[in-house]
This record gives sequence, C-alpha cells and structure tokens, in this order.
Amino acid sequence: MTDTTTQRPDTGGRTPELHHAVGILQGLRADLFHDAFAYRPLAPMAADGPLTRRLPSRIRRYAVWAPHALVAATALLVFAVGYERSAFAPVALVPAVVVLLTLLRPVAAFWASLATAGVYAVFLGGGLIWAPAVFLAHLVVLAVVAARTRPRAAAWMWVLTAGYGMVSGTVLAAYDRDTTAQLLFFAALALLAITVWQVRRDAHEEVTAERTVTAQERSMRTLLEERTTIARELHDVVAHHMSVVAIQAEAAPYRVENAPPELEQAFATIRENAVAALTELRRVLGVVRAEDYEAPDAPQPTLADLDGLLANVRDAGLDVDKAVTGGVRELPQGVELSAYRIVQEALSNVLRHAPGASARVEIGYVLGGLGLRVVNGPPRGLVKPSPGAGHGITGMRERVAMLGGELTAEATGDGGYEVAAFIPVARDEAAA
Repeated sequence: MTDTTTQRPDTGGRTPELHHAVGILQGLRADLFHDAFAYRPLAPMAADGPLTRRLPSRIRRYAVWAPHALVAATALLVFAVGYERSAFAPVALVPAVVVLLTLLRPVAAFWASLATAGVYAVFLGGGLIWAPAVFLAHLVVLAVVAARTRPRAAAWMWVLTAGYGMVSGTVLAAYDRDTTAQLLFFAALALLAITVWQVRRDAHEEVTAERTVTAQERSMRTLLEERTTIARELHDVVAHHMSVVAIQAEAAPYRVENAPPELEQAFATIRENAVAALTELRRVLGVVRAEDYEAPDAPQPTLADLDGLLANVRDAGLDVDKAVTGGVRELPQGVELSAYRIVQEALSNVLRHAPGASARVEIGYVLGGLGLRVVNGPPRGLVKPSPGAGHGITGMRERVAMLGGELTAEATGDGGYEVAAFIPVARDEAAA
C-alpha cells in the first residue's frame, strides 16, 4: 500500500500555534534587540537619483545631504517645543539629541525615545507620559527608523509604543488615554506611508534588476545569433577553398610525367585531409544550423555584387551613391563577404531608421586592407519605433572583430548616422 500521510515540518514537538509564536518573537529579537546599538550612519542620497539629477550640478553635491538636514531641522523644532514648555535647556535638549541619534544608531534611538518619555514624566512631576516635545520626537524617531529598517520593524515599534504607553502610564500614574491614542494614530499613518514607499522602492529595484538581467541575456542571445549567422556564411567560403584543394591534389599527379610514388602519396594524403576537413566542417555547420535554415542556392556575395545591392535599395526609395578609391583588387572571400554584409546592413538601417534620407557608400582600397564608410543624412519622414533587438550593429562589429579590424558607428553632427570600418588584409592574403 502507498503511504499518503502528509509530511509536516519538524517543529521540535511544539504545536503549530506555539511554533508561529516563537517565530514572531524571533523576528522581534532580530529587528529590535539584536545589535540594537550598532553603528549605522545614514548614507547620503544618490547623486543620480530621480530628484537630485534634475538639480544643477553645483547644487547637486549639497542636495545629497538633504535627509540629514531634514532630521537636524526636526531636532531643532523638537528642542524649541521642549524649551518653550520647560524653559530649561538640558531637559529640552534630550529629545532633540534622541532625534539626531537616528542618523547614527537608529534602533538605539527608538529605545532611547521610549526611555525619554518616562524620564520626562518623572522629571516634570505629574506631567503627561507623552509631553509635547516627547510626542513630536517619538513620532519623528518612528518615521526615521522605519525608513531605515524594514516594514516588520515598523510594526513592532508601533506595538511596543502602544504597550509602553499603557504600562508606563499605569506605573507612573501619568497615563493620558487621549494623548496615547493620538500618538498611535499619527504613528500608524506615518508608518503606513513609509511602508508603502518601501514596498514600491523594493519592487522598483527588483523590476530594474530583472530588466537588467533580461537586457544582458537578450544582448548575449543577439551576439550568439550573429556569430551563428557568420559561421553559416563562412562555411561556404571555407568549403569552396577546401574543395579546390582536394580537386587540385587529386589532379596534380596527372600533370607530372613519371611522378615519383612519394609525390603521388603526398598528394593523396593532401586530398584525404581536405575531404576529412570538409566532412568535419559539415558537422560543425550542423551544430550551428537552425531548424528553419535553408542552404543558399547561390555563391556568397562579394563586393563585385555591390552594384546590384545599391540598385535594390534605390528601388526601395533610398537615394544612395557609391565612391571607390584606390586600386580595385580581389580580396580574400571572407573579407569580401563581410564587407558586403556590412554595407547591406548599414543601408538597411538607413531604410528603417532614417526614412527620406540620402546615403553614401565609400570603399577605399589601401595598401594594408579595405576601408568602408556608409553615411546618411538626417531623416526627413516620420521615424517609427523599430522592434529590432540591435542585431545590425552587433553583427557588423562581430564581422569586423573576426577579421581583426575596427568599426565605429555613431551619430553625425547634422542628425545623420555614420558607420566606418577598416578590415586589415595582409599582403600574403591578398596575393593568395
């Protein structure tokens, strides 16, 4: 038979009610008793916060201390209220110091505020347990400490304040039910507002963190997709070269009369290695090939096919012209393919993001490599938001980085955009 008994958590022999009560008391101990006198200075505000970043730079460096200034001003107000009631500075100074203590030791300030209420009642003889200065000071302490801790601590402070007011009033015969009720009412409003603010802040931070992680994952996925696309395209280039090597190695012995056996064996080994490399290359392509990938039925494009590309984008409505400088020569197929794709992607970006703008493609054949520049003017039509994930620039950077070159993509001063790349080509590569 199957045992369907529900497994309950081990509570050490205690009932569930007692277990939850112990958990609540442990939370009280962790929030208000453990390291109650720990030194926790209030940090300044962030200079790039939603409020401070809107201020001028010369004011921003002082605005970060606004919370400290607000607490100090409140302490001064508490001192003024206490001095007006007692006319004795040391007595009026006690609650003000307690308010300032929240800047350094917040939990200790809460306990000191409760103790100050009893001291005031005893010192003033027959006075209220919540004298006006103590009333205001304790309300400020509750708000500041709640803002510096967590919502559970705010609830505990409110409960302890209610219990302390009733017990101290009974012991000291200075209990004023109305004043305690007023304090608890205003404290509940303040703590509720602070708790809602903390929950919203934590939720905003969590959402921001999730968005950051999502953006990083999207960027990595885009990068991998672009690298996979480049690998598929370069497969045809590499496979072509390897096929040529295999065919030439097989035909070479027949071009030499009375070829020695060692030479025939060497060419046979070259052909076998080339065929093996082709087989492994096809396996690699199978790893990076998508399920919906279709092999191209035409050779990969080169710079010789650039005029056809420009004709297509002109038919799509883009006014584009081309300028070629330097001695035109045939470059390695990988360089030709990457250069073609960079120009193709740059012109596609112009069509998507700069409607009505004109573009110019510049190709420079220099001694050490190939220079590319695609620049367009500002858009003249309505720019619609693009749902793309930034594949274009990422793909161009990956192609250039694969060939050891450099690429810059940035806005121009007139509101247009410029993509410039340089792809180095070694002398031996060009000769090959």
